[in-house]
Amino acid sequence: MSEFHLHLVSDSTGETLQSMTKAALVQFEGISPVEHVWTLTRTVRQLDDILESIVKKPGLVLYTLVSKEMRDVLELGCQRVGVPCVSVLDPVLAAFSSFLGQEIRRLPGRQHMLDKNYFSRIEALNFTMAHDDGQMTDDLYEAQIVLVGVSRTSKTPTSFYLAHRGIKTANIPIVPNIKLPESLFNLSRKTMVIGLTTSPDRLSQIRKNRLLSLNQKVDTDYVDRERIKEEVIFARKLCTREDWPVIDVSRRSVEETAAQIITLYNRRKEETRDRML
Repeated sequence: MSEFHLHLVSDSTGETLQSMTKAALVQFEGISPVEHVWTLTRTVRQLDDILESIVKKPGLVLYTLVSKEMRDVLELGCQRVGVPCVSVLDPVLAAFSSFLGQEIRRLPGRQHMLDKNYFSRIEALNFTMAHDDGQMTDDLYEAQIVLVGVSRTSKTPTSFYLAHRGIKTANIPIVPNIKLPESLFNLSRKTMVIGLTTSPDRLSQIRKNRLLSLNQKVDTDYVDRERIKEEVIFARKLCTREDWPVIDVSRRSVEETAAQIITLYNRRKEETRDRML
């Protein structure tokens, strides 16, 4: 079965459900799910419409519904159609309930409440937007993480991914013969500077594609492999001199790069906390 219908039913935004589904699907080859995403499902009337769609396009049903009434309606409807219906969070919630000795509260969309963490993410996003690509370096000390690297090493998308996780992130390009801001070299340990790099061949191709998308010439120093090699070596030497960790993004997605950055950042925080004890 290469193509099948997949119904995702959530009483919130559906982000958790879609992320878990994506993580599971990559383990299977040669499949092409036709996804039907149903979000903010909080009334039986909505479920009636969803079940009608499931009848017309039967397939696997995954859901994150906390209301017992809603769960019962959906599961009974799927039984009648003869399709599998799975609550993806039940094993995790049961484990937490058992470990913590508490009953599950069954509150839909609670993870998206406007709490302190939510406003921290908004603040981080605003900070990152204002400090993208070497802007506003006078208050660089307010950043939690500063990413440095030559052009087209995914500094901006990685910065915004980190900001979405609530981490104030700035990024500064390393360009030969252009002086870096003094504030970058005067940061305390609470701000972590991390270098991003990639192979010259890959960087040359990425830059060529970038220029082509802008209908610009590709026979410039910007895409010259030897020139790029010099840039990469210069950036690596700088990071080594300043004792900044370096991450090679050549074969990493933005998510993977961000995950390693968060690991390094948390390790630094733990080391700092241990020294203070």
